[in-house]
Amino acid sequence: MTNSTVVYPVVLKPDGDYIFVRVPNLEGGYTQGNNEIDAVKMAQDLIGNLLEDKSEYPKPSDSQDIKLADDEKLVFVSVDLESFRKKYSRTVRRNITVPEYLSDMANEKGLNVSQVATKALKIELGI
Repeated sequence: MTNSTVVYPVVLKPDGDYIFVRVPNLEGGYTQGNNEIDAVKMAQDLIGNLLEDKSEYPKPSDSQDIKLADDEKLVFVSVDLESFRKKYSRTVRRNITVPEYLSDMANEKGLNVSQVATKALKIELGI
């Protein structure tokens, strides 16, 4: 796993024709799936969406601290947030100001300033 991978305990509970999903460590951490496999996929999507714009993540609970009802099941779900961001995040246009000599040097070397700025932001934000 990479440092962009998070793993959270997830509670699955049958709910009629669906599986109700609860991620105890994430505010708004609720979804559902058609079956257990779909529920895990939906949990991955939910975790990715809730954390995609964060640089610090809530600490996962210890599995022994999560109380389950008789019909509930605890599973662990992992999400590579870097891959999730690359797949689902949209890009936005930003105007930046750089010294002219750096702009000239970047042009001479054929550098994509947006890519360089994105890489620098990721390093600065620790993602």
